[in-house]
Amino acid sequence: MKYYAIIVAGGSGNRMQTETPKQFLLLKNLPVLMHTIKAFAQSDTQPKILLVLNKDQQGYWSRLCEEFNFYVPHQLIDGGTERFHSVKNAIYSIEEESYVAIHDAVRPLVSKSLIDSCFKAAETQGNIIAAVQSSDSVRMLRDEKTSALKRDEIYLVQTPQTFSLNTLKEAYKQEFDSRFTDDASVVESIGQEINIIEGERGNIKITYPIDLELAELLLKN
Repeated sequence: MKYYAIIVAGGSGNRMQTETPKQFLLLKNLPVLMHTIKAFAQSDTQPKILLVLNKDQQGYWSRLCEEFNFYVPHQLIDGGTERFHSVKNAIYSIEEESYVAIHDAVRPLVSKSLIDSCFKAAETQGNIIAAVQSSDSVRMLRDEKTSALKRDEIYLVQTPQTFSLNTLKEAYKQEFDSRFTDDASVVESIGQEINIIEGERGNIKITYPIDLELAELLLKN
């Protein structure tokens, strides 16, 4: 079986309060995105890596690769207006039957074991997404009223999210809908049940400045 990893790197960095997109910020003297790509390249599954980047960022990325002597093989795919379109562009560049893991570029601490576990689980179950059970109490706000939800029924979704290529191509035939918050929601909308595998607390998403500080600490440990 063939394996692919789609690394989606379209973030602007607005919430990081920096002009540099967060995937290019330095983490332990290496751009965040390079840590992410290395994790997939070093996994036992050895997927072919497709990096989805906006066209106007591709030249900058090439210069970063030269500056940091980063030569991990990967193919550049043009990003779209929404994450949905970026993922779609990557999916339709794959022609051979395969399993495809879709991962946020700004989750650089994903472990090799989680990557491999997601591919293996997807092969047996059809699809799999990494998620962690909520450790906090959760409340829902609706019509200006709040209500408590059962914490042990709440999962916080991460990536990788892994599917067969055929499933993804069928799901991404749809028109974009604002309800699509991740790849699982796109696939679920064609009637497929989504399976969960235990994610990792350390598989954090770099969104705010404090996340970068936390990632530095986790890498030191």
